[in-house]
Amino acid sequence: MAARFDTITFLSDYGTGDEFVGVVKSVIRSLAPHTTVVDLTHEIPPYDVRAGSLTLGRAAQYLCPGVVLAVVDPGVGTARRGIAIEVGGGQSYLVGPDNGLLASAVAMSGGATAVVELTSREHQLEAPGATFAGRDVFAPAAAHLCNGVPLTDLGPTVDPLSLLPGLLPITREEGDVLVAEVLWVDRYGNGQLNVDPDEVAAFGPRVQLRWGDDIRTATVGPTYAGIPDGEVGLVVDSYGMLSVCLGRRSAAGELRMPVGTEVLLSAPTDDNPVANVSTPVTLTPRSEP
Repeated sequence: MAARFDTITFLSDYGTGDEFVGVVKSVIRSLAPHTTVVDLTHEIPPYDVRAGSLTLGRAAQYLCPGVVLAVVDPGVGTARRGIAIEVGGGQSYLVGPDNGLLASAVAMSGGATAVVELTSREHQLEAPGATFAGRDVFAPAAAHLCNGVPLTDLGPTVDPLSLLPGLLPITREEGDVLVAEVLWVDRYGNGQLNVDPDEVAAFGPRVQLRWGDDIRTATVGPTYAGIPDGEVGLVVDSYGMLSVCLGRRSAAGELRMPVGTEVLLSAPTDDNPVANVSTPVTLTPRSEP
């Protein structure tokens, strides 16, 4: 049987402090030695299916054709299904739990063209327990697909409409206010909103942000470096969404704006036109008289 793919892109919440990632990659290596494993990330917060789904959705259009292996699986060992999804009529496959984790990437890839439930014991490892499906079920499935094993050999077909959808928030309008949410905070503390730049274009070059008891006015800019000192910025990030940021500082940390924060965006009001501007102060030793 001729090899079909030579790349598996691997995402998980395993971290790298334990042996889990290495074991999964070793299983793949033993079954499909021609395959390269690309580690997308293993730092998804434990059990955070939504964060994993968002990461896959952001990355999907840039991934090498092949197999995506994704494991964020708080329901491991339960009745939740293990699945393999074909997208693009066989251009790529996604393997993982049916818990919404794969939904964003599937949508970004044009939708599922075929789905199977991973039930074939012939294409799995013998499992001493039911708690490591990444090793025993998902890694072998991904490797076998790379080896050219037909999708339907891995288990019975499943109606794509029966898959658990992803739960991703969309913006909504309440009068003149756009209600948004912080979807993701990157390594630098920039808080990605679920907001397309066109949604706030009518507000002009400054946008008022409200969250909790805080009100700030952000400057809309094209780059992080263009944010004036002491001001909050709204920058179009590398995925085309608006991100709340501070110049070379963590906006999420300093503004207390973690993932999940509801943010209200509107045009600045007359009584709060530039609420976030501050003047840098340099302290020097006092001279003796």
